Parts: sequence; structure tokens; C-alpha cells
Amino acid sequence: MGDDGIDYNIVFPEAVVSEKYWHGSKEPVVILLGWAGCKDRHLAKYSSIYTEQGCVTLRYTAPLKTVFISESFGYKELRSTAHKLLEILYDYEVENNPIFFHVFSNGGFMLYRYMVELLQTHTQFSSLCVMGTVVDSAPGNQNVRGALRALQTTLGPNVNVLLLYFLLSLFAVMVVLLRVVLYPMTKYFHKNHYDAMMDHPAMWSQVYLYSRADRVIRHRDVEKMVRALREKGISVESFDFITPAHVSLFRDCPEDYSNRCRTFLSSCMASMEGTSMKKRFSVQH
Repeated sequence: MGDDGIDYNIVFPEAVVSEKYWHGSKEPVVILLGWAGCKDRHLAKYSSIYTEQGCVTLRYTAPLKTVFISESFGYKELRSTAHKLLEILYDYEVENNPIFFHVFSNGGFMLYRYMVELLQTHTQFSSLCVMGTVVDSAPGNQNVRGALRALQTTLGPNVNVLLLYFLLSLFAVMVVLLRVVLYPMTKYFHKNHYDAMMDHPAMWSQVYLYSRADRVIRHRDVEKMVRALREKGISVESFDFITPAHVSLFRDCPEDYSNRCRTFLSSCMASMEGTSMKKRFSVQH
């Protein structure tokens, strides 16, 4: 926790565990961006995949109002949050460590979009070494029905029925009007997260984990993004878990999910070490 005006959690690994996996090298920093309505205790279960590997983990979930309201109205509140999260790396003096992202659903992907933009354009952050991203159950594109399901799940069963239907109706009208009907015009001053990342994607390695049974994020949206990134020459892997519900991949398939995350992390770190060795070799010769 810090005085940055955002509610985050950062965890450092035990020195013995870090030494076991990284042998005195700077351990990776994994930034986990939760889905809308995600509780930190849920995100902590995912971060344990990485802390057990000797990684530093930084957990954050954007507030509901910024995901469902601010972004829908075109107010880029999440960009300020993205800036603060990247500054935390400097506050804890881990800005020179390898960095990974683990992003959940559209709620996490919206925030990730702004972090990628800052890494691409902001002088202070251009030197950060991002090695890869794991994307879980995202991104979705102009899926009003999925967005309504996500909002209904987030609000929970204890909300008054009349209030629930009023909020869902209001949200549906707002999204259809601003993000579908008027989008051909509004995209010129506020492109949605899907199109923004399609046009200016992160160039580092990525893996997309999803399920065709997901009723919030359409699998074809994820697959379209994967194809587009591959066409741009970006190293992208994907895996369809087939049966789990939205952001339930880890819950339903814990061993397979964990192994895929760890394998991706190790692969990216090995690639970085190989590049460093080549650079040292070329300098010496």
C-alpha cells in the first residue's frame, strides 16, 4: 500500500526463493490487473503463482465506476491510474527489473491499454524492460450483452431487483449509443481499448488464455486479436480451455493454468538472458 491515491498491494519474495530461481539476477516484477469487481483476495491467488517462483508481484483492480462509467463516457480516468502504477515501480526501486503483466477481462485490459500507451510514448517509462503479458478472458469488443452480464455479476444478487434493472437498462442505452451507434465519430477522440490495442499493440511476447464457453467475452474477439497481432509479427500464443466460465480458467484448471503461466515466464526470461549473452559476446569480439 502507498500514498499514491490508489489501493494496490505489492509483495516481495523471500530472499531464499528469489535466489533459488533467479540466482542473484533481478527477479521479475509481475503486475496483475484484476477484472471489474475483483477482490484482492481473489487476485492474491493468482499472484501466488509468481511469488512461488521468486517474483515481485503488484496487484491492482480498477474501481467499478472507472470501468463501467468513465470509460463508457470517454473520460480517460484510467490513464492517470496507469501512470501512478508505473511510478510505483520507481518508488520501490524495481524499475530496472524485468516486468510482466497478467491482465484479467476487459476491466484489466482497459487499464493495461493505457499502461502500454505510456510505455510506448512517455519518456520516463520508455526504458522499462517489459518481457511479456498473460491475458486471461480478454479482450472483448463492443459486446453489449457480455458487458451487461459482467455488470449484473459485479453488482451481485443483493441489489434490489428494480434498481438492478434500472441500472442495467441505463448502462445498455449508454453503451449502445456512445460505444456502438456514435462510435464511428467518437473513436476519433476516444478509441475503445480493443481498437487501440489492435492499432498500436505491445510488441513484447503475449499469451492469451480464454474459453469458448465464456458468456462475457466472445472467444472470436480474442481469436481475432491473436490473429491480428501475429500478422504484425508479434510473438503470440493462445489456448482455449473450452469449458470454464468467465475468469474461471484457474479455478477450473489450476494445474494447467499455473503451468502455462510459469512456462511463459521462464521462456521470456530465458529469451532475455540469451539476448544479453549475445550482446556481451558481440562486445567482447
